Order: sequence, then C-alpha cells, then structure tokens
Amino acid sequence: MKKRLTIVIKLGTSSIVNESTHSPLLSTLTLIVETCVALHHAGHHIILCSSGAIGLALHHMDLPRRPKHLPQVQALAAIGQCKLMAMWDQLFAHLRQPVAQILLTRNDIADRTQYLNAQNTLHELLGMGVIPIVNENDTLSVQEIKFGDNDTLSAITAGMVQADYLFLMTDVDCLYDKNPRDFPDAKPVEIVEDIAELDADVSSAGSSLGTGGMGTKIVAARLATAAGVTTVITRSSKPGNIAAIVQYAESQKAAARSLEASGELPVRVPHHDTAQPSGTTVPNNGTSTPHLDQPPLPPLHTRFLPDPHPIRDRYFWLLHGLAPHGTLYIDTGAHAALAAKAGLLPVGIVDVAGTFGQQECVRISVLHSRDTTKLDEAEEVGRALVNYSSAEIKRIRGVRSSQIAEVLGYADSEYVAWRESVALFKKEMSRPVTPSTMESKRMSMGRLSGYVDG
Repeated sequence: MKKRLTIVIKLGTSSIVNESTHSPLLSTLTLIVETCVALHHAGHHIILCSSGAIGLALHHMDLPRRPKHLPQVQALAAIGQCKLMAMWDQLFAHLRQPVAQILLTRNDIADRTQYLNAQNTLHELLGMGVIPIVNENDTLSVQEIKFGDNDTLSAITAGMVQADYLFLMTDVDCLYDKNPRDFPDAKPVEIVEDIAELDADVSSAGSSLGTGGMGTKIVAARLATAAGVTTVITRSSKPGNIAAIVQYAESQKAAARSLEASGELPVRVPHHDTAQPSGTTVPNNGTSTPHLDQPPLPPLHTRFLPDPHPIRDRYFWLLHGLAPHGTLYIDTGAHAALAAKAGLLPVGIVDVAGTFGQQECVRISVLHSRDTTKLDEAEEVGRALVNYSSAEIKRIRGVRSSQIAEVLGYADSEYVAWRESVALFKKEMSRPVTPSTMESKRMSMGRLSGYVDG
C-alpha cells in the first residue's frame, strides 16, 4: 500500500497479563511490538492504547486480586504504570523504535484548548516517527472523570487524530451470532454496516482484571465509526493479522472506488468460510512480521464500516470530549431552528435540569409540547456549550432575546448557545451518544440516534 494510514491498536489487560498469575504475556507482547514496528516501517502512523498497569502492579506487589477501594486501585495504577511503560520501552528498544507515554482523563480533554493540545501532541509525535502509548490516568481518575474503559478511550483517541483504523484486540477472532463457547454452530459476524441492526452475542463480560467486555467494544465501535474510523475486532494473540486485515480492507475500498468511477454497481464482498484459507505473504496464524503485499482473503475478524458522513473536529469534541452537566429541554420550533443552522434562543427553552455554569456542556432534549410534566418523554437530540448558567437560563427561558437584559440586568449574548457550540444527531441513523460508564454489559441493539456535523 502506498497510502499512509493512521492505525490505533487497543490492548486490554487480558491481552497483556495472565489472568491468574498476572505475569506479562511476553510472547504476545513481542509479536505486537513487531507488528507495530513493521507497520511503522511501511509508512503508517501507529498509536497503541494499552491497559495493564494495575495487572502488572498486582504481579509486582504479589497481590492475588484487584482491590475494590479506589485509593488502593489508584496506588496500584501508579506502581504499575512505571512497570508498563518500562516494559513497552524495552520491547520497542530492541527494534530501535522510540515510544512516548500519554496519560489522559476526561478532564484533560474537557477544555477545548487542552483537547487541541492533546491532539497536536499526538500529531507531532506521529510526525517525529514516535509510537504514542495512550492509557487512562487511573492514578488520578475517579468515576466522574473516567472514560470508563480503554475501549472508549481508544475510540475517542481514534476520532481525535482522525484515524483510518481502530483495532480492538480481544480473546476471540470476531463477533458471533451466539456464544461460540456454548454453541458450536455459532456463526461469525464479519461485516457490520449498521450497528443498530447487529445480531451478535455480546453478553460476555471482561476479565477479572479488566473493565470492559464485548459490549464496551460495540460502544467503542459506534463512537469510532461515527468519526469515520473503520473499526475491527480481532484476536490479540495473533497481531500479525492486523496487516492482512488492513491490506484486504484497503483493496476493497480501492475496488469500490474503481467501480464507482466506472459507473458500475458495486458487488458485495463474499464472506470467506471460518476455515481461514492460508495466505501467501502474511500467514493467517498472525505470528510473523507482516508485509502489506496483496494477501488473499484475510483472517477471521469483525469489521465495522465507517459512517460515510463522519462527524469531525469540534463537533466530535462536543459530543465525546465533554461530560454533560445538565439538560436543556427545548420545543420543536427551537429544534427545527437548530437543524436549520440557527442558534439556540431562550424563547425555545421549556425547562432546565441540573446545575451548570457558563461554557459547560449540557444535553439538548426535545419536548413535543411545552408541558413540563412530560419531561420523561423528551428525546435527546444533541449537546451544547451554553452562554449562561443553569440559574440564569431558568430565569430567561421562554422570553425573547430582547428581554434578557430586562430580566437579568445584563445580556452576555442573545443566544443561550451559539450554533457552532451545538452538535446534533439525527434519529434515522444509528450512531449513539457517548455512553455512561455504568452502561449495561448487555448492550441494546435497537436503532439508535446518529450524528450529523452540527
């Protein structure tokens, strides 16, 4: 491939340490390092999103299990992060590949300036030929500022750098329509065009060391594909498969572009069977250094196709970089005005929930009547940064902009939120809002809302 790609590879704790002994899985980690360096030498930008700090700390401190109290978890994270980065640095040093550590919490990207600084730092590191290693800063994180799991963090990172691919490495080859451990006739789900129509078993929880499971990977796939990132679930013990999958996906994109340019209707990609035919250049066992030289059908994996109209930059930050502090309930007229690229005026606000200040993020929910007793029937349609606090908006809701100064004694803006500070999503698509950290492991696969650029 001549095209330079940006590839984010996410590894969970179970891919890095043994669940029983907590010792590092050196054979797998070595293969991952070889894969990253080979892809880098092929001209691609690589970002590694790595869990494992607490697991390595358990091994170092000879503790049997992950503690439950937050201060103990944070202390172990501080111990383990040193071990984790030292391990990655040593492994990459054997191949003379420089790496960098980036630790994030949601607070670090909640401020627009800090978000841009993080984005610029990642781009600069990639430009210098460095492989950034990203992890959540569990030493400082509490529930209110956590991403929730590194699946979500990797998806936000992929959106931040506008990556081409996000690989969510796990202990299975792909998604199945049933749990393959219980049902031998389970069929693989290889291509997902619409996550809302996904028919797969995602009931398996994460390991005893990790925080995620298959459900969190579906959430991450939703976030990443909404940002235009092709997302792949594949087996972590066979990292060499990454190159074969990327090569195959890129060849399919090239074929589709060729068909579109010629005016022919694109043909559906035939699914290969689960026997995984052997390749000629990249062995499908995934244990050798990859070369991107026209392999045959790729190893088994699940590939989520990106949204053809992705959300980018400021709107992505509004929806995923910020945690909402309250809710503005608006009427249908205000929603229509926002959809027509107008700002949010106080006259269209029906009610306010929560306590928040100026320039904080809030949810935007639409009420189909101005009856405040029916707030539970409101439909969330987006997020916004507001120009007034919750107390101020409660006083000016329903009034015209010309009356703001009369009500408050001052008028900072005629708009409660400027249009460039509002990001909407629409119902007919299937790209949901950033999930809460307590989202159920058993994900609902109903048709959910999708984003548009503003």
